[in-house]
Amino acid sequence: MNRNISFFNFSLRNVLSEDLSILDNARLRMLYYGLALAFFTLSVILADVLYQHHVILSITTAVMLITVAVLFKFLTFRPRWTLISHLILVVATVTNIVDIFIAIQNVDIVTVGAVIMILLFGFYMLGQKYGLIYSLLNIIPVLMLMLLQYSSNYVLSLKPERVDQTTSIVAMFACFALTTFMISHFYTAFIRTFTQLKDTSKKQSKLTAEFEAAMEKAQKSAEAKSDFLSTMSHEIRTPLNAVIGMSNLLISGNPRPDQRENLEVLKFSAGNLLSIVNDVLDFNKIESGRLVFENIKFNMIELMQNICGGQALTAQAKGLQFKLDVDTALSRKVLFGDPTRITQIVFNLISNAIKFTAQGSVFVKIGCIEDRHNRVTVNFSVKDTGIGIEKDRLAIIFEPFIQESISTTRQYGGTGLGLTIVKRLLELQGLKIKVSSAVGQGSEFSFNMEFPVSTEAFEPVLNQQPVSPENSDKLSNVRMLIAEDNPVNVMLMKKLLSKWGIIPTIAENGECAVELVQYGNFDIILMDLQMPVMNGFDAAKEIRNIRDHQKSSIPIIALTASALFDIRERVYESGMNDYVSKPFKPNELFEKIQTLVKSPAGSFIFSDSQVVAQ
Repeated sequence: MNRNISFFNFSLRNVLSEDLSILDNARLRMLYYGLALAFFTLSVILADVLYQHHVILSITTAVMLITVAVLFKFLTFRPRWTLISHLILVVATVTNIVDIFIAIQNVDIVTVGAVIMILLFGFYMLGQKYGLIYSLLNIIPVLMLMLLQYSSNYVLSLKPERVDQTTSIVAMFACFALTTFMISHFYTAFIRTFTQLKDTSKKQSKLTAEFEAAMEKAQKSAEAKSDFLSTMSHEIRTPLNAVIGMSNLLISGNPRPDQRENLEVLKFSAGNLLSIVNDVLDFNKIESGRLVFENIKFNMIELMQNICGGQALTAQAKGLQFKLDVDTALSRKVLFGDPTRITQIVFNLISNAIKFTAQGSVFVKIGCIEDRHNRVTVNFSVKDTGIGIEKDRLAIIFEPFIQESISTTRQYGGTGLGLTIVKRLLELQGLKIKVSSAVGQGSEFSFNMEFPVSTEAFEPVLNQQPVSPENSDKLSNVRMLIAEDNPVNVMLMKKLLSKWGIIPTIAENGECAVELVQYGNFDIILMDLQMPVMNGFDAAKEIRNIRDHQKSSIPIIALTASALFDIRERVYESGMNDYVSKPFKPNELFEKIQTLVKSPAGSFIFSDSQVVAQ
């Protein structure tokens, strides 16, 4: 509503506002023209009753005339139609009661017309509640007077004032004109309102349809992004598999010191590239909302030792002191949770600590801060003596693709996704990470996580000797089929397997693999998933449907460079026993092959292990 209206304004145009609804603007028009017509009519009636020397009617009419003039000016200066409507109805009600009980002491047709006009005005201007109140305030006195007159109980010492026919005609004309104008005006406003609502509904339906189309387009775009990243990860991981695999083979071949140094640089660089690819894929998986947390048994001390084993070596190679302190209260407890995601969180925090610490130490502390028998609350803390973080930069280090500063990115590299992944993984579990840091002194990242506790006690496996590819004699008699279409990967696999005494048979695609299984004898199959003619999933299903039980039950290990979110489920649904992600670690592949080949008793052992793509 326009509040910058001059006091001397008399124009309706300055009163109306585009901010108001059609109905409210109609009310303003009604007041403007109605007050103007009422002023003219009351002026005529006042002149007539004054001429007839009706004192009471002259007073009430004069009060009404002054009220109308003041309210008209108030409307054109401060168009508060609700307040003005109340004032009009209050004055009209009081005037009506004074007229029928004191002035004319009767209910005539003018009184009935005035009551009807007040009734309509109240409902149209102020709604049902106040319309009903003002209607009753006018109707009840009229009915009471009529009942008193009927029973001849109403007697007043004042002589009633009788108006002539001219005054009655003028008053009735004003009532009819105002009533007709009111009904016509608001009928038009209601029709326009309904039309506007209909148009708004159509626009809303159109906007809803456009929104749904936009949502569908965004969803398809997100799916296309995920598919693109998965495809790109496969294309990047495939050559990385060859680079890392060949580096491992060359390093294991006793190279000269200078050659070993070059190979270690090559292997380290390939590992960094793989880490970047993994960060992007993990972030995409979290953002897509397809991440599902597991709830499986694990022991915290064993898990942390596995996480920190390799990291401790990295820290030592950099000249840093690395310390792991796990609360002994957790040593015998079996917890329920997602060890894979805990590993991902803690690993990222430790990697960051080592990366940004040039000298000093990295301290990992796992403490049991609350033990309620069936549930424990564990505090995870990673503290370093690194470069630290500026106080005003603490809030943005968790944003994707952002590091503490541009110079940090140039000096230390990385995607800037590590802390983002940590924060999102914790937020998905309703947890928050705390960080305290001082520039030049170091940083500490910590969070609390609650775990259900199993009733069973953890029993560590003693004197367990790790499986080593050096004990390759155990695999020398293994008959292996490799389904792989990439010639570089085939060459890599042959070189690697030759060190284990295995001479594999190669199938160029899934269809060839099925045929070779039908006509040959194999102990284990390494199955690439993405191949021409027939992919690895379909090939595995075909093999499992072979009637010969010995052939249909051959263990199958999937070799994949894919990073699709449901890859693990699809591997097991197709009948494969396990899978290894490219680039794979020779030790990991060796262990899985040794686990799945025939046992001495002659029966196959099927693995239930669930490997998460790196």
